[in-house]
Amino acid sequence: MPRGGEKGLHDGHRKRLKQSFLAQPGVVEDHQLLELLLFYCNPRSDTNETAHQLLNQFGSIAGVLDADPVEVVKLDKIGDHAAVLFKVVKELARRYLAVRADVSACIQNSKDAYQVLAHYFFGARSEMLYVLCLDGKQKFLGVRKVGEGDVNTVQISPRLVAQAALSLNAACVIVAHNHVSGLAFPSREDRIATKELQQILDGVGVQLIDHLIFVDDDMVSLRDSGFLEV
Repeated sequence: MPRGGEKGLHDGHRKRLKQSFLAQPGVVEDHQLLELLLFYCNPRSDTNETAHQLLNQFGSIAGVLDADPVEVVKLDKIGDHAAVLFKVVKELARRYLAVRADVSACIQNSKDAYQVLAHYFFGARSEMLYVLCLDGKQKFLGVRKVGEGDVNTVQISPRLVAQAALSLNAACVIVAHNHVSGLAFPSREDRIATKELQQILDGVGVQLIDHLIFVDDDMVSLRDSGFLEV
């Protein structure tokens, strides 16, 4: 096919895909989303094959966005622009979630806490521990990162949690950590550490009102599950 005809064929596909996305973004498939991104890095060639190659190599959209740029550019027809764009999209999504988190009201339940904390774990590749600090009326005071481990565990340090709470004059706190793989279900170690943390915080006048465990877009509350009595 002549060069101009090939370009016209790709242009027509791109226009249709853009229109489909704008009309119903929720039904566009993962490889098509990657195609759309790649349009802006590769203005001429067919990006469908490259999108499938990315998914095959990294397993999912999350895998592509989490991938090391060095590994991304090793793939055929993937350049520096695409590797940077993937990181930009991930960071934009993280900041979008942060802005959408409404911290002006009181944190009355685990759902409210989820809205505040979810973006801190967005795209995390290691387990991390955060403390959500609240005043006596459970109004938001701030969030402090108090630990980071590896893909399997993070150490819960009562001393660091207490320091974070006292630095903001918090009357109560919610601790949260993530499981990089597996289920958002508290392990035996999670439950033991939570009980110990609750006792130590009580000793310095800070109430532990919940411990949340995040996995991707899921979250479990130890308080709601009956593992933590307040």
